[in-house]
Amino acid sequence: MTLSETPSGPTGADRTFQVDLRGLVDLLSHHLYSSPRVYLRELLQNAVDALTARHGLEPAAPADAFGIRLYADGSVVRVEDDGVGLTETDVHTFLATIGRSSKRAMGGSSPAEPVPGWGRIDEQRGDFIGQFGIGLLSCFLVADEIHVLSRSARTPDAPVVEWRGRGDGSYTLRTLPVSARPRPGTTVTLSPRLDAGEWTRPAQVHALARHFGSLLRHPVTFDDGTGGPGAPVNPEPAPWARTYPTPGARSRALAAYGEEVFGFTPLDTIELDLPAVGLKGIACVLPEAVPAGRRHGHRVHVKGMLLSEQAEEILPEWAFFVRCVVDAESLRPTASRESLYEDDTLAAVRDALAERLRAWIARTAASDPDLLGRFLQAHHLAVKSLAVHDDEILRMLLPWLPFETTDGHATLDEFARTHRTVLVTSSVEEFRQVAAIASAAGLGVVNGGYTYDRQLVHRLPEIRPEVSVADLDPATLTAHLDPVDRETELAAAAYLALARDALAVFDCDVALRTFQPVSAPALLLDSREARHERTRSQLAREQQGGLWGDILGHLRQEAPRAQLILNQLNPLVRTAVTIDEPELARTSAEALYGQAAMLSRRPLRPAESSLINRSFLDLLAHALRKDS
Repeated sequence: MTLSETPSGPTGADRTFQVDLRGLVDLLSHHLYSSPRVYLRELLQNAVDALTARHGLEPAAPADAFGIRLYADGSVVRVEDDGVGLTETDVHTFLATIGRSSKRAMGGSSPAEPVPGWGRIDEQRGDFIGQFGIGLLSCFLVADEIHVLSRSARTPDAPVVEWRGRGDGSYTLRTLPVSARPRPGTTVTLSPRLDAGEWTRPAQVHALARHFGSLLRHPVTFDDGTGGPGAPVNPEPAPWARTYPTPGARSRALAAYGEEVFGFTPLDTIELDLPAVGLKGIACVLPEAVPAGRRHGHRVHVKGMLLSEQAEEILPEWAFFVRCVVDAESLRPTASRESLYEDDTLAAVRDALAERLRAWIARTAASDPDLLGRFLQAHHLAVKSLAVHDDEILRMLLPWLPFETTDGHATLDEFARTHRTVLVTSSVEEFRQVAAIASAAGLGVVNGGYTYDRQLVHRLPEIRPEVSVADLDPATLTAHLDPVDRETELAAAAYLALARDALAVFDCDVALRTFQPVSAPALLLDSREARHERTRSQLAREQQGGLWGDILGHLRQEAPRAQLILNQLNPLVRTAVTIDEPELARTSAEALYGQAAMLSRRPLRPAESSLINRSFLDLLAHALRKDS
């Protein structure tokens, strides 16, 4: 937008900005509106607001007494309404002044005189969709000229006003006899540019009208110029506004509408009704899981006009298991009318809709276990995220939520019946390290490495006071492994010493125990926190020297160490501890460490990968030498 001063007027006097209309249209097309297609939405919106004002003048008129007619034959696009119409003064004030809306309060930038017969518009502003006074400019995205023919309904003998606005910022205005438009209302005609054919072809105009106006409360028809009857754009009211013979028929109709809008068959549909803000609609429960944190856009209509298909802000982040389509009276659109203005009303609506979703979960948990099971199977992560912070949902659903445990996938309610003490790991890899051994030892361990799981397991005593929960650490598990007798340990002492020396580079201690299953030769206990602490200490020691290096070296010696627990019940281990060749003993210990590290399924460090390869080749070479 180019701003310049009006050259006339004395020095120091107030001056008026001049607007480069072409620059403003370019600004709208590239930075305000997402696509040229919005021109039709803006024309429909102006027509709807004009009809709203007409009904304000004639409140006794039937709801379908006034309508909107669209026409597109490839050469012109025309939108005609039976609305309140415009006087010559209105045209000068509103059509020829950028940013001044006929729906805006009339005490500031608008004329001091209220529009005759219309009352003060600031008292009716909430009845209109448009608020910003720039919508008509969107027509310049597809045409170089806007032709408006209007006759006011406020004065019986009002003349017809013709206004032609051009993209260069100029306009002409003249009055015509009543015969030019016998009935009150407004007709806007566009002659599209050649480069706008994508948005102005008859089929596309009809599709856009359906897209934006399918829920409008005024009758809208479309004519493609072929001589046939006009096609209805919005033949039926919104599905939630219709009457049905039975509750089942209503549910099926809402589900069918959700499938038509979103392209999937809902697991269930939740009716949304907030009378305080005039909001109605449905939430469709997705039949399949979605990635955590991925938020779907929702379809939001304001007074029947589609505002946005990607309105994420209408629901809280945790509600990513539904997609909504709503129509509201009191939500405020932004200037582009493609998103919602973040204000107290929107915040209150978001909270109220969240309560509706919570109520659906509670109702389903109480009355439909089969539906609840299917819902939790698909969306347990969403429910877990909610249960972490919502005590009511926690009490209702925590016993139903599935977790990975040493007894397989089970609900906490099932798991707590078997294990009065529930142990929980802090990571997935720790659970995988200990799961088989803990299960054989009769310990009940839950994998707390997934999002929200550890927090929720620790809240289990709030629901089941007889159950205790504790974090699992290596010492807890080691305490449940049976020690070997003293004679066996003394016999293996030399081997264990060589093994500790070989694995010292990994800060790993070695011990001999007996545990189930017999098929497991070794267990590596090494938490992520312990590895991090050892790495941090090592880096700090390498970066320091002298006294500080000695101090940090001492601290490193006290850092948590990994433990390689050898299983004396395993035949391979019983053979290994009898090896009397030092190099072969070291190689066998390295191989056992590598195998245990791989079974833990955590990422291997480069040194561990190298050790696994080296120990395998050394053992292979030893076997070949022995056989030769």
